[in-house]
Amino acid sequence: MNEYEQAQQTFFEESRDMLRQIEDALLVLESDPHDDETLNALFRAAHTIKGSAGLFGFDRIGGFTHEVETVLDRLRAGAITLNGDLAAVLLLCGDHIGQLLVETAAAEERAETNAAGADLVARLQAWGPEGKPVAAATKPDTAQAAEAGGARPWHISVDFGPSVFRDGMDPLSFLRYLGTKGDVIGVTTRIGTLPDADQFDPETCHLGFDILLQGQCTKADLTSVFDFVKDDCTLRITPSDAERSRWLEILRTMPVQERRIGELLVSCGAITPDELVRALARQDREGTSRPIGEVLVAQRAVPEEVLQVAVSRQKEQRGEESRFIRVQADKLDSLITLVGELVIAGASANLLARQTTNARLLESTQVITDLVEEIRNGALQMRMVQIGETFNRFRRVVRDVSRELGKQIDLVISGADTELDKSVVEKIADPLMHLVRNAMDHGIEMPDVREAAGKSRGSVLRLNAFHDSGSIVIEVIDDGKGLDRNRILQKAWERGLIPPNTELPDEEVFNLIFMPGFSTAEKVTSLSGRGVGMDVVRRNIEALRGNVRLSSRPGEGTTVSIRLPLTLAIIDGFLVTVGPASYVVPLDMVVECIELPAGTPPGASYLNLRGEVLPFLRMREVFDVDAPPPAHENVVVVRNGAMRAGLVVDRLLGEFQTVIKPLGKLFRNLQGIGGSTILGTGEVALILDVQALIDSAARAAARRDGQPFRADPGETVTSQRGELITLGE
Repeated sequence: MNEYEQAQQTFFEESRDMLRQIEDALLVLESDPHDDETLNALFRAAHTIKGSAGLFGFDRIGGFTHEVETVLDRLRAGAITLNGDLAAVLLLCGDHIGQLLVETAAAEERAETNAAGADLVARLQAWGPEGKPVAAATKPDTAQAAEAGGARPWHISVDFGPSVFRDGMDPLSFLRYLGTKGDVIGVTTRIGTLPDADQFDPETCHLGFDILLQGQCTKADLTSVFDFVKDDCTLRITPSDAERSRWLEILRTMPVQERRIGELLVSCGAITPDELVRALARQDREGTSRPIGEVLVAQRAVPEEVLQVAVSRQKEQRGEESRFIRVQADKLDSLITLVGELVIAGASANLLARQTTNARLLESTQVITDLVEEIRNGALQMRMVQIGETFNRFRRVVRDVSRELGKQIDLVISGADTELDKSVVEKIADPLMHLVRNAMDHGIEMPDVREAAGKSRGSVLRLNAFHDSGSIVIEVIDDGKGLDRNRILQKAWERGLIPPNTELPDEEVFNLIFMPGFSTAEKVTSLSGRGVGMDVVRRNIEALRGNVRLSSRPGEGTTVSIRLPLTLAIIDGFLVTVGPASYVVPLDMVVECIELPAGTPPGASYLNLRGEVLPFLRMREVFDVDAPPPAHENVVVVRNGAMRAGLVVDRLLGEFQTVIKPLGKLFRNLQGIGGSTILGTGEVALILDVQALIDSAARAAARRDGQPFRADPGETVTSQRGELITLGE
């Protein structure tokens, strides 16, 4: 890929980012149309896409975005008002720009896309100042344009050179042509120093004019009028206060990137390219080291205040760019892979050093181990992104679906700054989309139904994220009608999923909706029913070494909790042995380690831990180890959310940097195993799935001998749902 193709690829990536910013800004402005900061950010994003498209000659993108930018400029000027209908059109325009990006990247052009674009342009051009479409787009006259802030006064001072007449030019023709650019309000003729009558040459021009003009034109438009005499005249065009303010606003909102001061001033319209060329030529002739901005001010080509804003914006942008750099994802993945191999090699070197018992070598390898850990943490941190960007994508979904369903739904986001691995963020988007759409379609009631039930007509859908026990928890919470426990049981009996009239705890009942094809929906809609496709949701989450849980209260709503690991690459682990094999427990889930009390009965599944009941699993039984156990066994107390359990192991080997290796297809469905890693000895160790093991321990403790577990009042036990509870007196 050559440099031009790389630049194009960067344009497409940045434009997609800008489109997301446009969508987010429109959704904010729909509820708060007077948010000037968001409106300016919206305009900047559209302006950046248009300008960058023009650099690459992508005329379809640039032309369409120009129409959008025009409407946004009218919004900023207060000429039109943003309401829900206009926001809907602009959102569709954002979608259309996205489609143009796809087609341009694929070097194709579809007729239906062009037709859709033409329809959107017509809808944009027909938007009236009251926020309503008018019958036809009309071109305002000068007075109307002045009221809308379009027509601006200009002062033009021109002194024609002495050879203008000899070159066949008529100064008055320039005045007549200037009238096509706007309304010439006044003209004052200036006659230069005339020679004596005997030396007067009728072919020598001594004329100059001071002209006051008002029109919808730029400085470049006015300069172009004098193109034929630009090398033989002195031209100064002075803007009005309104025009100067417009230049300043453009400078403050435009993306600066790596442009120089002169290019900035040309881009905002403060100077013309010819003025910049002449200033550069003067700089060369004088051999001066003065900045080009000072030369332009000296030539009275640009006001001093405009220059100062351009200089400050350039410094500001350079500061921003110094803090960020765009890196391709595959390069970052390659770095993480190499860091993983470095971790394994470092563990091997550390093991060999311990075997030599050489103190200096041990010290040296320990320093290397510490540095490798810092490199590992730094590399993983580069892959960490905030989940807020993923959450914000649902604002558009909630807006569109709620309108489609006729429901009043507000999206509330919290924990948007919570960070997790980029690969996890990308893979969780689809399951979240399914859960959000289901909550809106089948969880939240219609406004009239809510009102009849004594609830507010408007409903709230919440997306929340937070860190807990080395994991990230993502919650989708609605305040709808909740899950119908009896209906779920009835459907399960009808389909033969459970024996008739079987009673189950709430969590197990709710988990039935994760069965393939399970649904309680009474009719099929354009959105999935709660339960349809939920098996795919759980499968995708479990593929990320996560889990999903449901809780619901009738009439109050439903909460779906997704627990995910922070990263899928490298973790801190705790190394243990069970029989001849080694296993790794994620260190973030380890609470403490204790020795298994002597005399614990072989069939026991819980123990008293400082007055609390702790269910535990004997890992020898889990992995069917036949060899006799050691004289002293250990218990690793682990926690996942609110649940705790103990894992009985043979030996504790301490902390271990763990490079996660995926299991092969043959072992992918092993219960209690979440992956594998390579030890410093070259052996393979399995990574324990703590969540699955805790669930297993809770079930074993709560149902001893096939009966629900009983305890005395005041004693803390594990319930059938796996929660630690204290029985009342």
